[in-house]
Amino acid sequence: MKKLLFQAFLFCNILSIFSQETGNFYGGLESNTQWLQTDTGINFLAPEDQFRANNYILLNYNLGNFTAGVQYESYLPSALLGYAPIYDAQNGVATYYFNYKDEKIDVTGGYFYEQFGSGLILRSWEDRQLGLNNAIKGVNVKYKATDYLDFKAVFGKQRNGFEESTGTIQGIDANLSLSSALNVESVDIQMGLSYVGRNQDTGGNQAIPSNVGAYSGRLDVILNNFYAGVEAIIKDPDAVANEGIIASDKLYDGTALQVNAGYAQKGLGINATFRRLENFSFFADRLAEGNIFNQQVINYVPGLTKQQDYLLTNIYVYNPQPRLIIETFDQRAGEVGTQLDLYYSFKKESTLGGKYGTKLAFNFSYWAGLDAEYDIENRWYKAKFIGSGQKLFRDVNVEIKKRLSKKWSSVFTYQNVTIDKGIVEGGPLGNSSINANIGVIEATRRFENGKALRMVAQHLWSNDDRKNWVAGVLEYNFSTSFAVYAADNWNYEGLGKIHYYSVGGSYSKGNTRLGLNYGRQRGGLICIGGVCRFVPENTGLSANLTVAF
Repeated sequence: MKKLLFQAFLFCNILSIFSQETGNFYGGLESNTQWLQTDTGINFLAPEDQFRANNYILLNYNLGNFTAGVQYESYLPSALLGYAPIYDAQNGVATYYFNYKDEKIDVTGGYFYEQFGSGLILRSWEDRQLGLNNAIKGVNVKYKATDYLDFKAVFGKQRNGFEESTGTIQGIDANLSLSSALNVESVDIQMGLSYVGRNQDTGGNQAIPSNVGAYSGRLDVILNNFYAGVEAIIKDPDAVANEGIIASDKLYDGTALQVNAGYAQKGLGINATFRRLENFSFFADRLAEGNIFNQQVINYVPGLTKQQDYLLTNIYVYNPQPRLIIETFDQRAGEVGTQLDLYYSFKKESTLGGKYGTKLAFNFSYWAGLDAEYDIENRWYKAKFIGSGQKLFRDVNVEIKKRLSKKWSSVFTYQNVTIDKGIVEGGPLGNSSINANIGVIEATRRFENGKALRMVAQHLWSNDDRKNWVAGVLEYNFSTSFAVYAADNWNYEGLGKIHYYSVGGSYSKGNTRLGLNYGRQRGGLICIGGVCRFVPENTGLSANLTVAF
C-alpha cells in the first residue's frame, strides 16, 4: 500500500511541475459491472459476492516531447466472472509511464507496451475484455538510426496482476528497409532480427537454466500487387511446467515458423498463411505455463481462423495449441496448420453483382497437432515437420454481403466446422471430435434520421456434443446514439433444452457510452483477436460505461 501511495504521489508531483507550462490532459474511464443471480435453469448458483466490477481510469498528460500517464484499476469486491483470481478484491495504481520522444529517439520508463515483428516472439498489450494486461515495467528505448534502419530495446519485469513477474525480460529488435537502403523502388523489402530473453532464478535447481532466449528472423516483400513474408524463431532449451509444477528436469527447445503470401487489387484479395509451432509457449514465469487466464505470456500466438461475430458461429472456436505435454493422460507437441482467405466483389450491374454489387468472402482453415512419437517413461518425443497429426480444427465458411435496395441490405453465412472436443472442454486432446453446420441470415432495414432495424436468424446442426441450436436477434436503432436489442439462442435438442436469452441496449452522447444487458451467458470460450478466455455459464445484469476525454 505504501508503495502505491508513493507512486501516486511521485506521479502527481511530476504532473504539477509539467502543468506550469502549456500542455494537455487526455484519458478515459471504463466501468464494467455484473450483478449475478442464481439460475436453476442452467444450474448456476450465484456466488457470495454477487456484485462484481472491473473499473479503469486512465490519465495522460502531454507537454511538447514529454508525455506521462497513469492507470488506476479497481476490482472490488471481486473481478468479473471468468477473470484471473489474482485481481479479486484489488485496487490501486496499476500502471504508469514517462515518455520522451523526438525525431530520432523514443524513451519510456515505467510500464509500456511493445511488439517485435508480428508479435510471435514478443507482444505486450492490454485487452480488458480478455482480462489481459501484460505490460512490462522497466525501460523501452527506440532509436531511428537512419530513414531505413531502426532499433528497439526493452528491459523489465512483466505485470502480473498488481505485482510483477519473477522473471526479467530483455530484448532487442532491429528493422531494416533494404529497398530504401539500396534506393530500389520497384520492390519493397523489409528485414528484421529480434532477440527476447527471460532471466529467472532457478530456486537452486542446477538442471534448469536461469536464462532462456528466443531468436527471430523475418523477411517481408511487396512487389506490385503481390506480398509475402516469413518469420522463423528458435527458443533455447527450457523446462516444461504443467499446472504450476515442473514436469521434469529434462529440457526441450522450441521452434516457430510462419509464412504468409497474398495478392490484392481492387475487388479481389487472396491471403494464405502457414504456421508451425513446436513447444512454443513462452512465459515471464516458467511456472505460469498452462494457466487459462493468459497471464505472464510473453509472445502473441493467436488462433489463425476467421473471427466470427454471430451467436452460433462463436460456439466452436479454436484456441491455439503450442504447448508440449508428455503425460500418461495427454501427449502433444504443438500445432501445424494453414488459413486461406479469399475476397471478391462482383461489379455493379453484372449478372451476380446486380444493381448494387455483391461481396463474397471465403475462408478455410485447418489445424492439427504435430505428428510425434512419445516415450512417456523417459520423457522423450520426436515430431515430424508436418506429418499426419491429430486433427484439431477444420473450418470452411462462406459469407455473401448483398445490398438489396437503398433501404435493405443482407448477409448470408454458411459454416462447416470440425473441432476436437478437448479444445471445447479444456481436456485432453484426441478422444473425440464435434462436427457442426451453421447457417445465418442477416437483414437490415434502414429508415430516415438514423433509424434501422437489424434481424438475424441462425441455426446449428450437429449430431455431436449438445446437438442442434436455433438463435435469433432483433436490434432496433432509434438513432445513431440509441439502440435496443433482444436475443435468444436455444439449444432445443440438448440436455435441458436451454434458452440463453438476453435483452439490452446502449446509449451514446459525445464521448460517453452506456450499455446495459440482462440475461444468460452461455459457457465456453470467448475469443478476441484469436486469443481466448473461458467464461462459465451465468445469469445476471451487466453494465458497461466508457467516457473519453
